[in-house]
Amino acid sequence: MTPAIRQPEPLGLVPGPFHDRIAALNRQQGWTGWMGHASPTVLDTVEFEYFAIRNGTTLFDISPMNKYRIAGPDAEAVVNRLVTRDIRKLKPGRVAYAIWCNAEGNVVDDGTVFRLAPNEFRLCCQEPQLGWLDDVAWGYDVTITDDSAAIAALAVQGPTSCAVLKAAGLAGVEELKPFDIRSFRVETHDIMVSRTGFTGDLGYELWMAPGAALGLWDRLMEAGRVRGIRAIGYAAVEMARIEAGFLLPRVDFLSSQTHLRPGRARNPYELGLDWLVALDKPHFNGRRALLALSRQRPARRLVTIEIDRDKPAHHAFVYHRKRREVGFVTSALWSPTVKRNIACAWIEAPWVQDGGDLWVEIYRQRELTWNRRMARARIVERRVFDSARRRATPPADF
Repeated sequence: MTPAIRQPEPLGLVPGPFHDRIAALNRQQGWTGWMGHASPTVLDTVEFEYFAIRNGTTLFDISPMNKYRIAGPDAEAVVNRLVTRDIRKLKPGRVAYAIWCNAEGNVVDDGTVFRLAPNEFRLCCQEPQLGWLDDVAWGYDVTITDDSAAIAALAVQGPTSCAVLKAAGLAGVEELKPFDIRSFRVETHDIMVSRTGFTGDLGYELWMAPGAALGLWDRLMEAGRVRGIRAIGYAAVEMARIEAGFLLPRVDFLSSQTHLRPGRARNPYELGLDWLVALDKPHFNGRRALLALSRQRPARRLVTIEIDRDKPAHHAFVYHRKRREVGFVTSALWSPTVKRNIACAWIEAPWVQDGGDLWVEIYRQRELTWNRRMARARIVERRVFDSARRRATPPADF
């Protein structure tokens, strides 16, 4: 019997492994393209989906992420040459957030590095990196494989996520510490679970063969029925990640591979990611440039600001003393949980150090009339939402 050919979405996007279940729940029929896949923006309402992240359990398809396997005797050396942090310290069964840079010390991309075995790694990231990895691995005894289509992935996030996974048959998942990895057998399928996520809350990411995707989805939905489980779209995840202080390529910064105009790429010190740079480890891409940059004051910094009143400062300019333009906003949100008006913003160096007398220019439309407002802003810690349940082991059964 010839298998049925799955038809693409009208937008020309490829359906992912969880698409049939997501499409049935997508009342808004809101879709966006993510690496050529149809990814939901909002299924029901963004309010319902956001509060499900902070109060229940949510499912979000992260299968479109780029996933690369680096394996062989020189796998550790290759990964350590690629990223700026010291991967030799990463033990098997653990995950680490990492960035990698070009020869000028500007960030190419960020992602997560999974150490699956002493000589086997998985790199997950937003942008395609196969060509970059092949260049880095030249001359090493290592195999680079693009596993993006071979692995389905599902983010299970929220305060009841651990309880839902246990109810779905993943006994022992409560023992995972943040950034741990463990494999589970669910019916006839092997599921790898990592205690990771992009919401800043208690959560997990599940990695599996595409053939296991729909069965696992159904199992989780049934197990989470009494704990308010909900499928969500990108808009709600975007709200949560801003609260958690996570950066997003193409939104908060441009990759050194994709920017078109000179001077638009950014280095780790400007991004506030200097804690990811291990200058004391052996040679890695961009080390010489980063060593020089570490001795200089960054020309600008990406910071989190808190703004007076409740109007989100989308695409706003930042001023010093209401007169001099010193920066601009990349991501903005009125946080429903912490009740604060926050934004990520690029601010020029002198006023980052000073941190005082900053103002944001906000335009607000009322009855088809635009009103200009100058609102006071202050630089604050990047992570605005920080719940203890994100780190608790074992997590509480809410």
